[in-house]
Amino acid sequence: MSSDPSRLIAALARDRINLDLKTLDLCFLAGLHLRAERASLASFEEDVLIDMFEQVCDMVDPGAERPRKRATHAIQRLRDQRMLARVDGAGIFRSGEYTLTRLAAAVVEYFLEDEALTRESLTLLTGTLGAQLAEILGAAKRVDTENAWLKRVVAPLRITVGDLVGGIERRQRGLDAQQEEVQAEISRLLQADWFGAVERCQSLLDTTTDTLRELNEVLLRDTHHFLALLQEIQALASESGQAESESAVQRVIEHVDRIAAWGGARQRAWSNYYQYTHGYLRDVVRLDPDRALSQRLRDQVANWPSTPFHLLVAAEPSIRLLRPLELRAERPAVTSPRMDREASPDLVGPEDTGLDIEILVEGALDAGARSLAEVTERVLPNFPADLRYVVTGRVADVLARVTRTRRDYERPWRTVAPNLELEDWDLPRAEKSR
Repeated sequence: MSSDPSRLIAALARDRINLDLKTLDLCFLAGLHLRAERASLASFEEDVLIDMFEQVCDMVDPGAERPRKRATHAIQRLRDQRMLARVDGAGIFRSGEYTLTRLAAAVVEYFLEDEALTRESLTLLTGTLGAQLAEILGAAKRVDTENAWLKRVVAPLRITVGDLVGGIERRQRGLDAQQEEVQAEISRLLQADWFGAVERCQSLLDTTTDTLRELNEVLLRDTHHFLALLQEIQALASESGQAESESAVQRVIEHVDRIAAWGGARQRAWSNYYQYTHGYLRDVVRLDPDRALSQRLRDQVANWPSTPFHLLVAAEPSIRLLRPLELRAERPAVTSPRMDREASPDLVGPEDTGLDIEILVEGALDAGARSLAEVTERVLPNFPADLRYVVTGRVADVLARVTRTRRDYERPWRTVAPNLELEDWDLPRAEKSR
């Protein structure tokens, strides 16, 4: 058979392969599978098939008419879909014998058997696989003919090792289905009992997390050992010029890599789900045990067409650079000029401007000034230019102590002297305090 995916898919489309199994068909196949296991049967006579179909039909569809005729049609339908195979070779001359095909067995086992990967089953499978690979490596070191390579190396790799690796992958798929069931169970628990299901959901999350962590530890430990053995077998096959053996080893290596990648991928995926669900339980369920907030939110969303609400967000513009970027230049260190600390002190007159300013401010108020700017304009001409900035602050201080001001949201700026502006105050009449 060709290994080209395009050719395989085209062949399936050409043959119009399809499956159409009703509940009655699945129950019929399950009954045959269980009976074969219990009675150790390799095949079924046609009368046994009809008898089993009638029993299943009585349980699934008790009011059905002409069950025997329906059994004949069901057997033919399952044969057309490659679920049943006739193995007697007698044609139409007598009643035949039938057996379940590999496809039917896989479908029934999927629904009946809980074949999820556990630490015990994985440890058993990996231990058996490691022993088998070690035995194949020993055989590869001893064989010296092409026939011996095919018999002692290629055949065990394809059959025994392939079955063990397939068993691990099959159980991995079972664990994937189990994880999906856990997620569905958590959803059902939260819908049935909002706050009471928190502990149960937390237990399910922790149990699955521990299982995946243990499986991943086993896979990380054992797959490295498998790859080392397989690479040594591949090196021996390459030295001996056994291309077929080398190709068989490479296929097993790819299977082992896929098993290891599955462990890491499932660990990351479940970690994301665990964090999301744990955050939901903590931030939503525990903070709203009575579902009051969530119910109000649902009501608001449902009533949005009649009472719409909106969220307005103001976009903050980015900062603009008003000058081009320049390379950082080395600036000289900041130093103070040297001073002659032994110089004689300068003689200055005593400061008595404070008393003069208060007297001048009171005089300006008595003269009718009604704002800070007017008072400052009357006081500043009495002082030299180098003191006017300081005097302006002291005038405002004196006014704050001796008067009351009116506050406005916007205070005008007024020029009171050359190169000097201040924020003006409005001083009400007759509110001067002594």
